[in-house]
Amino acid sequence: MPNFKCKTLKEIQLPFEKEGVEFLWMAKGENVDLLFTRIEQENFFLQIKKDVKNHTWLIKGEKHTKPSQIGYLQKALLVFKENFTQDVVCEAVALKHTRLIQKTPLIANDLKEILEQIQDKKQIYIEIGFGSGRHLLYQARQNPGVLIIGIEIYTPALEQVAKLALSEKLNNILLIETDARLLLSVLESNLVDKIFLHFPVPWDKKPHRRVVGINFANECARVLKESGQFELRTDSFLYFDFTLETFLNFSHLKALIKKNENLEISSKYEDRWKRQNKDIYDLIISGFGWSEALNKDQKFAIEELCFDSKELKSIEEKFKNEVFKGEDFFLHFEKMYLKDESLLIKIAFGAFYKPEHMYINLSCNGVNFVFDKPFKTKENLKAIEKLREILYSYTK
Repeated sequence: MPNFKCKTLKEIQLPFEKEGVEFLWMAKGENVDLLFTRIEQENFFLQIKKDVKNHTWLIKGEKHTKPSQIGYLQKALLVFKENFTQDVVCEAVALKHTRLIQKTPLIANDLKEILEQIQDKKQIYIEIGFGSGRHLLYQARQNPGVLIIGIEIYTPALEQVAKLALSEKLNNILLIETDARLLLSVLESNLVDKIFLHFPVPWDKKPHRRVVGINFANECARVLKESGQFELRTDSFLYFDFTLETFLNFSHLKALIKKNENLEISSKYEDRWKRQNKDIYDLIISGFGWSEALNKDQKFAIEELCFDSKELKSIEEKFKNEVFKGEDFFLHFEKMYLKDESLLIKIAFGAFYKPEHMYINLSCNGVNFVFDKPFKTKENLKAIEKLREILYSYTK
């Protein structure tokens, strides 16, 4: 991530604006200060950290609030360097030209962008862990009227498949780096036509790490249309059997089972397994029925909180880095910063497999998320309820 070091930090008077970069306010921590920055309506933090041993300052972006385009962060660092520092020791703000520099419309920045782009789409397929993209690109070619959403956690794979799709002028593909379980949890009910899970990591010795589980199966059933299908293709009989057993928890469904079926398109992993004469298993699940819509009216438990100055002081004194774990969620109090007469707290929370990292501001005027609100997943709602409980306990 872009950054630079300097020996001298000038007095920072806020608010400050230059060349489209706005520095609006600062929150002071134990050894790091956060500078709230805005460019083109995007908000993020710059971190200002003092290295007492080497008598230098490190200025960089805060990784959990970084903007959608790295150029915004670079510009903010350059403006800060030119106006508030002297004696720069070293800097690393150049773009890495080995990566896609310009944002492609085929790669979504976050889940909010996915939700915006799928509005009014009549048909949607989702492929989880698309790898080299052979099957995903095949589906896009064969179904030009269908939006193909690809989920992958390996960034180079997203970029490579995006390049291939652009070279073929395929515009019905949307890729994202995220956890499939999180994406499914925020999609509308009865929305998706097909969900593909081809050759997932089997985790035969650690089944708890598999994508498939009862919560995953419930979310698949909820987001799939009445005519929708979930399709697993795997070389692991244990994974095949585990998935079938998981979906058999539903009272009504249809299961189609195939063995060593040759498809028109084959992944590089499948080619490898076939050369080794391994069996390939297909499991196609359908018949889930109609699901109720998501409840969008739920509120986060902190949205109506308000603390007086005495209570804020008590929270400041009792705050500590600690973790609270529930059955399916967690809450981690990470760091606290002072901002005028309010407190800024960084927390990690939500589902174990895909934690959220956010900042909340506590003041006499109320409690609010500094940036966007998190998604109203059941894990997030439970974690924020726990946050409310702990904050109240700190005021006693």
